[in-house]
Amino acid sequence: MALIALAADKGSPGVSTAAVALAAVWPRRVLLAETDPAGGDLVYRSAAAHGGPLNPNTGMLSIAATARRGLVPDQLWDHVQPLSGGLEVLVGLGNSEQAAGLAGLWPTLGHAFASLADSPHAAADVIADCGRISGDTPAAELFPHASLVLLVSRTEPEALARVRDRAAALAGKLNGGSRVAGPGSPMVGVVLIADTGSAAKLASQVNDMLVHAQTGARVVGTLADDPAGAEQLAGRRRGRLDKSLLIRTARKVTADLYQQYGAAWSASAHAAQPHQPHQPQPQPQQQGQYAPSAQQYQPGQPGQPAPQGSAQGGGRPSDGRAAGAGR
Repeated sequence: MALIALAADKGSPGVSTAAVALAAVWPRRVLLAETDPAGGDLVYRSAAAHGGPLNPNTGMLSIAATARRGLVPDQLWDHVQPLSGGLEVLVGLGNSEQAAGLAGLWPTLGHAFASLADSPHAAADVIADCGRISGDTPAAELFPHASLVLLVSRTEPEALARVRDRAAALAGKLNGGSRVAGPGSPMVGVVLIADTGSAAKLASQVNDMLVHAQTGARVVGTLADDPAGAEQLAGRRRGRLDKSLLIRTARKVTADLYQQYGAAWSASAHAAQPHQPHQPQPQPQQQGQYAPSAQQYQPGQPGQPAPQGSAQGGGRPSDGRAAGAGR
């Protein structure tokens, strides 16, 4: 299992929406962590499993005090809240000023996120929404602990030029000057937010650009530019979310990621526990089997009862998880 960090170079290309969409259809147990130092959005947009609002004081804010005394990966679960539908989230900071409380703790968090895969009690992948990484954002200190860093970008020429340059700089920084990921170093990938009609062609062209520029990064997939689907994901619009272009393309991205990297992630997690009895590694479900259903994946509004069929009291449905969207 793995830590997957999502970020953007500039602007608001949809990092939070991408993180929620991928977590919602992730084929294994997953923790969605809002690690953007500028603050999170889920507490304002999503309902908790009990139907009421999420607690803004339980999450990244509460974990700061714990981490200063050392952080065992399983302690992360003490700060997690389930959304309506069951997706487990580590709620982000309320504002950028609160990030001062995490000063010096980001590497500790990164290690805990990555090590959660090795927990003998409650192992999980972690998808971290790191927001924008331009400047000296402390969330970038999570990246050395990640298995994969995904840069989210739209397809305007200026956005592609920025993501190309950012990918090259990031790959070099994470690999000691080399842009080729070595053993134990995170891979750098790009996820494009694109119109589905031109997504395949654009992905090929952008991938060629990244290769030609010797960035060390590759396009790993595309998510649909689907405002209606994003509204459904945030609980602001009704409809068959599992049929939305956003969720359908998120399934494709997760399936492709697991086809390419899943075996390596599982092998890495197993190798980290040489003295543990062998445990069968959960396998990714076939595409379409872990899609949110119409009944189980209907995000609730903050303060409103959870829709019928969603998980209550923190239970996890087997094939769908509710969530909210952000930037």
